[in-house]
Amino acid sequence: MRAPGHVTAAGRRRLLGGAIAAALLLSGCGFHLRGPQALDFATLHIDVPAQTDFGAQLRRLIATTGTTRVEEDAAKAEARLQILANDRGREILSLTGAGKVREYQLVQVLRFQLLDRAGKTVIPPTSLSARREYTFDDSLVLGKEQEENLLYRDMQNDLVQQLMRRLAVARRDG
Repeated sequence: MRAPGHVTAAGRRRLLGGAIAAALLLSGCGFHLRGPQALDFATLHIDVPAQTDFGAQLRRLIATTGTTRVEEDAAKAEARLQILANDRGREILSLTGAGKVREYQLVQVLRFQLLDRAGKTVIPPTSLSARREYTFDDSLVLGKEQEENLLYRDMQNDLVQQLMRRLAVARRDG
C-alpha cells in the first residue's frame, strides 16, 4: 500500500511531459511582453525641461529605447519634439439635490508635433487626451485631493505611453 500523495516514477514522467507540452504551446502562440519601442532617429530634442515630472518621465522612456538619446541642443538633434500644450482641467459631472458637487471629470490634453532637423513636419500637430471620473465628498476633501493627484499622474502616464507609441511609428523620409 502506498502512502497518500505518493507519485510513482511513471506518474512523474507524465506530469513532466504535460508541463513541457504546456510550455511549448504557450511559447508557440507568439505572446511576449511589450518591450521598449525603437525610434527612427538617433537623437531627439525635447522642448520640456527635465526637471518637470513630464519631462523626466519622457526622457526615461526614450533612454530605454536603446536606439535614441535625448539631445539638449536642438540644432544637433535629428528630430525635435515640440510640446504645444499640456493642459489639465476639471469639469462637474453631477450635483446632489442640495446643489453640491457629487462627481468630477478630470481631463488632460497633450498637444505635440515632431519635426526633423530641417524643420519638416514628421508628425503634424496632434492632440492626445485622457479622462478620469471620481466622486466627491465635502467631508473627505484632503483624501479627494490626493485621489485627484493620483488620477492626474495616471493620466500623464497614459499620455506619455501614447506619445511614445506615436513616436515609434513616425518615420523620416530618406
